[in-house]
Amino acid sequence: MTIAPLAENPENIRWVFRELRKLYIDITKENIHNIDMEYLSMGMSNDYQVAIEEGSNMVRIGTAIFGPRQ
Repeated sequence: MTIAPLAENPENIRWVFRELRKLYIDITKENIHNIDMEYLSMGMSNDYQVAIEEGSNMVRIGTAIFGPRQ
């Protein structure tokens, strides 16, 4: 799971998601006993589209659903 830095343009933080995806793949390949790498959680309301393009299979979009916090 990662939370990328807040950026006005999500393209500016694409590298964060790309690097985490690489780690996800490397750890999965190690086949470590008792480690299950089923989910790659990255992306929030302001950057989820880029995160999905980079391999996320779980996003957090609370602000998009409920609006900004008071």
